[in-house]
Amino acid sequence: MPVLLSGCSFVPAGGPRSDAINRSADRMVGESPIRVIDLDATVAKRVAASTVQASFSETLGDGTPVGSLIGRGDIVSVELWEAPPAVLFGGGIVNLGSGATASPRSQLTEQMVDPEGKISIPFVGLVQAAGRTPTQLGQVIERGLTGKAHAPQALVKVITSASRTVTVMGEVNNSSRVPLTPKGERLLDVLASVGGTRQPVGKMTVQVTRDSRTVSMPLERVVANPPENIRLQPDDLVTALYQPYSFTALGATGRNEEIPFEATGITLSQALGRVSGLQDMRANVSGVFIFRMESPAALGIEVGGEKIPVIYRIDLRDPVLFFAAQSFPVRNQDILYVSNAPLADFQKFVNVIASSVLPVVTVSTVVP
Repeated sequence: MPVLLSGCSFVPAGGPRSDAINRSADRMVGESPIRVIDLDATVAKRVAASTVQASFSETLGDGTPVGSLIGRGDIVSVELWEAPPAVLFGGGIVNLGSGATASPRSQLTEQMVDPEGKISIPFVGLVQAAGRTPTQLGQVIERGLTGKAHAPQALVKVITSASRTVTVMGEVNNSSRVPLTPKGERLLDVLASVGGTRQPVGKMTVQVTRDSRTVSMPLERVVANPPENIRLQPDDLVTALYQPYSFTALGATGRNEEIPFEATGITLSQALGRVSGLQDMRANVSGVFIFRMESPAALGIEVGGEKIPVIYRIDLRDPVLFFAAQSFPVRNQDILYVSNAPLADFQKFVNVIASSVLPVVTVSTVVP
């Protein structure tokens, strides 16, 4: 019998017992001690507050339409008209309707606004174009031709705008520079113009960089909240990021595996639902734990910028904690672990004893 019992000194387990986890407080992970924190409503509220992300509407604001000002690098076309009798642009008469006539137009070659913001017009010279609307530029050209052409008229069009564009890159179907118009294109308009994202909306994060500020939000949240669909401004950089989020469920849960979730996040109560809850015959309801590298702000302390190893301890025997679980956020790469109940470990021990003793008893009843 001692030989048989020696085989029972090891009982299989699905992970550490609750008391072992509780004793891990102050053990070192790297240069930081582990903190074991009991989850309650106050802790859940503080952690939830620390996870609030900056929004586009609050950080960047809803921009204004860019207007129609010409900028450096824009491609413009200029058409010049002269009333008969033509002086500079002579030729046949063109019927404009309602009895009006004009000489044939003189269409200049499309040209780019130079780094100084100017374009060149025959018989006028260099004209300041940047900072003016097409109508204003046409009026300037007409004044420059006064006294040289007979009742000149100028029609200016912006063919390509290089100064009013947004750059879109990342997990989109067609990374490109998207021109902005006086309509005032919004974030989702620009994403749609490049063919949308390559991955499902729920797994995408969109990042907008404007000047020295960079703000990221789940794309799904932008779609669901119209105020976050901000109007973009010239030189904004929009980056679509594929960021699949997941947590790992271990121990006496209904499912032991990596569980994906949306970029908008889920709560502890939702996480427990996605792993089919706890195993009735094994789980220690007072031994539910979340393992996480936590930010100091979530703990209400100031310890530089390094994250701290934290184990949140949840006792589901207390019904009040189910309310806290509804607001406690589960984060990417969290580990949800449920320890075995003491009785379950004892049952394992009994099973090992039974499996070891039963063959001996069976043999003794057969062999005289």
